[in-house]
Amino acid sequence: MKLGIVGLPNVGKSTLFNAITKAGAESANYPFCTIEPNVGVVAVPDYRVDKLSEINHSKKTVHTSIEFVDIAGLVKGASKGEGLGNKFLSHIREVEAIVHVVRAFDDSNVVHVDGNVNPLRDIETINLELIFSDIEILQRRLAKAQKALKGDKKIASEVELINKIMAVLEDGKSARTIDFTEKELEIMKDFNLLTNKSIIYVANVSEDEASLNGEGNEYVAKIREFAKEENSEVVVISAKIEEELSQLSEDEKKEFLNDMGMDSSGLEKLVKASYSLLGLISFLTTGEDETRAWTIVNGTKAPEAAGKIHSDIQRGFIRAETIGYDELVEIGGNMAVARDKGLIRSEGKEYTVKDGDVILFRFNV
Repeated sequence: MKLGIVGLPNVGKSTLFNAITKAGAESANYPFCTIEPNVGVVAVPDYRVDKLSEINHSKKTVHTSIEFVDIAGLVKGASKGEGLGNKFLSHIREVEAIVHVVRAFDDSNVVHVDGNVNPLRDIETINLELIFSDIEILQRRLAKAQKALKGDKKIASEVELINKIMAVLEDGKSARTIDFTEKELEIMKDFNLLTNKSIIYVANVSEDEASLNGEGNEYVAKIREFAKEENSEVVVISAKIEEELSQLSEDEKKEFLNDMGMDSSGLEKLVKASYSLLGLISFLTTGEDETRAWTIVNGTKAPEAAGKIHSDIQRGFIRAETIGYDELVEIGGNMAVARDKGLIRSEGKEYTVKDGDVILFRFNV
């Protein structure tokens, strides 16, 4: 999973990226200090993996991972080449979802590129640039499709869909606000529209407000209201707190969060929101050699899940021997013990894998 972190200059974007990836991207109080996107791969925190690994004395523990891309700060006019312009837009095109960091705190020591803090204006600045870029792409596509039309029903459907999307974009709204049919989604697979990508708005609050989850912060309230209209997620984080957390050991981190009255870090909140937004779940495999989490799309059948491990396992799939994580841990966490107790279910090709399933795939090639 590849997430692109975007935002206006000086909203705390690179500070957040540094904190959650410990990748050390340059962070400074002036625009465009990030030019080429920085990339950091982060292990997804999952207590289930750690617990099963500990129980089974696994030689190897592998968490699933997320790739974060810190994309340069954007300014008004990017779609027309202002600032880093099209370079910025091309970097966004490569990610699966967008993490849009929005400043939700006042601080006279941190300059705002537009002079004052106004989250809705900041969101609109970036959204409009993405909208302008999508309009340009669709206009080119429409001109090409109309030339090739000549009674071709498939192309006629494409022209109709482009006009439908254009009407929404020209109204200043993103494509993700449209309720597309299955057929329309199939047609637009290769459109790669920026405004149709899933988005998580990160409200960056002050350190004092980190434990309040945005309660009483009027900036956060406005961001939530806007996100609700387009079915997007909002995560409240203090980039400064995350920066402090990134310097601590796991035990110190727990103590720090406890002292702050927080039950999870910003990274954990962001991962949870990403999985929810993209419809992702994890299943687990465990044993003496390795305990590992595997990320799949919710609704994936057992053979396709097996294919995440190796294509041969999918090709020669016989059955999935499975048990839920909670049930397994309740009886000591060992698959052999669960089998002796008759708790392992034998599932076939039509089984839909659930979050937290612990699976042993049987196959023959």
